[in-house]
Amino acid sequence: MKGHEKLTLLLCLIWTATILYGEMFSFYMPFLFSCSWPHLSSSSSSNPTMNGKGYAADYVKVAVIADPQIMDKTSLRLPSKSLALEFVQFYTDLFMRRAFFSSILPFKPEVILFLGDYFDGGPYLSDDEWQESLSRLKHMFGLNTEEIHSTVKVYHLPGNHDIGYATLQSHKPEVVRRYEKEFGSRNYRFMVGKVEFVAVDAQTVDANQEGSVASATWDFVSNVSSDRQLHPRVLLSHIPLYRRDWTDCGPHRGSPIINQCTVAHESKGGPVTEHTLGTISWQQGNLYPSFMLLSARNSPLSDTSLPEEAVLTRLCFLPMQTHIYIWYIVLFVLTILSLLLWPTSGLSFCYHRFDDMVECVRKLINMYRDETKEKNEDENCEYDMIWGSDGSMHLVKKVLTQPVTRTNDIGAVERGNAVMRATAKKSVNQLTEVCLSMETNADSEVDPKKLPPRGSKSKAKVVIKRFVRTFRMLILIAAVNVPLYMMLLFKDWIDK
Repeated sequence: MKGHEKLTLLLCLIWTATILYGEMFSFYMPFLFSCSWPHLSSSSSSNPTMNGKGYAADYVKVAVIADPQIMDKTSLRLPSKSLALEFVQFYTDLFMRRAFFSSILPFKPEVILFLGDYFDGGPYLSDDEWQESLSRLKHMFGLNTEEIHSTVKVYHLPGNHDIGYATLQSHKPEVVRRYEKEFGSRNYRFMVGKVEFVAVDAQTVDANQEGSVASATWDFVSNVSSDRQLHPRVLLSHIPLYRRDWTDCGPHRGSPIINQCTVAHESKGGPVTEHTLGTISWQQGNLYPSFMLLSARNSPLSDTSLPEEAVLTRLCFLPMQTHIYIWYIVLFVLTILSLLLWPTSGLSFCYHRFDDMVECVRKLINMYRDETKEKNEDENCEYDMIWGSDGSMHLVKKVLTQPVTRTNDIGAVERGNAVMRATAKKSVNQLTEVCLSMETNADSEVDPKKLPPRGSKSKAKVVIKRFVRTFRMLILIAAVNVPLYMMLLFKDWIDK
C-alpha cells in the first residue's frame, strides 16, 4: 500500500470516529458518565428504601427542561420557508430531539417539567405558523408518542416568547387563548410525590400589577399563600426572582455564557434556594446547553429530616454542539492540507535521508579521529623521491631525528624532497564514499526539490496531479463517511 493510500485510510478512520462521537456517542455521555439522579448519590437522604431497580423508592424522578425557543421567521429575520431558515431549523431541532431521546429519556423520568419559551416569536406567528411550530415541538420532544403519554406526566409553564408580557396579552388576547387551549391554564398547582409545585405566569406580574390579566395572577398567588401549607412547595416561574446587583449566583455563573445560577433568598420561613436553568438549545447564545434532574420526595418528611431533603437537584450539561461543528471545520482543513502536501513517496524518503545523515556524521567523526592519529605519526617523518629504472617515482618514508617545521601543511614541496600527507588521500576517499552513499540514496527516492528545474508546463502538470490525487482521496473518504453521517441524521429524525 502506497504512502498516500495509508494516509487516506487513516483520515477515513479519523472522520468515522469523529462523526460517530459528534452525532451519536456524545449525547450518551450525560446518561452514561456525567450525570445521575441526585437522590442516588446524596448522603443527606434519610434512610431511603431501595427497590429492585436500583434507585430510592421514596423519590419521584423529574426532568426539567427550559427555553427550547424553536426557531421561526422571527429568529434570524430570514424569509419564511427560505432554504437558509429551513437549514438552521433542521439542525436546531435535531440537536434538541437527540438531547431528549438520547440524554434525558434514558434516565426514565416519571415527570417532565417544561419551563416556558417553547416558541421564539410565538405572539407574532399566525395561527398556521403557530400550529406548524407546535408540530415541530411535539416531534422534537416526543409529545405525540405513546411512550410519553402512557409513562410520563408532562407539565407546562408559559414564557414571554410564548404569550408575551401583560401589555401584549391585553392587546392580543387570542395569543393567550390558543396557548391555554393547547397547554392548559397558565397559573395552577399540582403534586409530585409529597411535594407541591406551584406554576405562575410571571410575565403578567412583571413590574405591572394593574389590568385583568395581572389581577388574575395576583389573585392566584394570594390564594396559594393563604392556604395552609401541608407539604413542601416549589415555585415554578419563567422569570427569575428579584435579586440585588452583585448577588453571588453560584459557581455556574463564572462565565456570562453559562446561564445557570443558584441564589439563596431570605424569607420569613427561612432561606429559600432558587435555581435558574439555562436553555436546552445551542442556538440561543448558550455554548453549554443543559437540563436538570430533580428528585421530589415521595414520603412525608420526618421530624428529624431537613427541609432540603424534600427536593434534590442536579444540573446536567449536554454536548457543546458549537465546539463539535468547529472541530468538523478544523478536521476538514487538516484533511485537505495533509492530502495536498503529503510527499509522493510518503515518509520513507525522509527516513532514508535521516539514516544517511547519521551515517555521514559517524564517518566524519571516524575520519577526524584517523586524521589526528596519522597526523601525529607524520610529525617526525619525511618522504624521499626515488626514481626507478622504468622512470617511475617512488616515495620512501624516512624518520627524522628532529621534527621538521612546515610552514604549509598542505602539499609543501622542498628541493629533492617531497613532503606529503597520506591523510589527504584517505580523506578524499572517505568523503567521496560518503557523497556517493548520499547520492545513491537520493537517487533511489525521487526528491522533487533535487530535480533540475523544469519548465512551467512541467510544474503545472505536477500541481494538477496533486489536485487530482487530493480530489480522488477526498471522494474515497466521503464515500465512507457521508452515508454514515446521513444515516445518523435520519435515524434520529424519524419518529421512534
